[in-house]
Amino acid sequence: MKIIGITGGIGSGKTTVAKMFQDLGIPIYIADFEAKKLMSNSKVIKRQLITLLGEQSYINNELNKPFIADRIFNNKKLLEEINAIVHPKVGRHFKKWVAIQSSPYIIKETAILFENGAYRSCDEIITVTAPETLRIQRVIERDDSTSQSIKAVINNQWDDAKKIALSQYVIINIDLIDTAQQVMEIHQKILKSIC
Repeated sequence: MKIIGITGGIGSGKTTVAKMFQDLGIPIYIADFEAKKLMSNSKVIKRQLITLLGEQSYINNELNKPFIADRIFNNKKLLEEINAIVHPKVGRHFKKWVAIQSSPYIIKETAILFENGAYRSCDEIITVTAPETLRIQRVIERDDSTSQSIKAVINNQWDDAKKIALSQYVIINIDLIDTAQQVMEIHQKILKSIC
């Protein structure tokens, strides 16, 4: 079974693209979603995050996302420390998930596929891109964020050119109909490479 990584900067539409593959019957693993679940449910992660960030990391036993986002805003070192706590556990969870799949290939969607080294466990990589102004607009509409906070996230991620250089496929996600066509073409190429 091939492991295909999907990545892209914030607002590029990588989750939308992953779901298009899911509509074609391909199982998808959304690492960010699973990481948040583990941060909310794992006693070990909770204990480590509280030690690192303080009791305010959780309110009524729920992850305090605004507090954590505020703490890591423009603090690369703290972000790396949080990633060092969470990502190894997400990696183990992903391996267990892969073991129960039976598709010709699966999709692992993660924003920081290259930054955290997870690309090394992928057979092929798809990078999703879109113009930065469109990405910022999408995130403002989706999360009610400020352009300043979105740019801070962009600055913590690899730029598209660096990702594209290490990717087998690139999807330019501006128009959804065109994006769906690109997904179908890549899906067929991947299936052909397996047969």
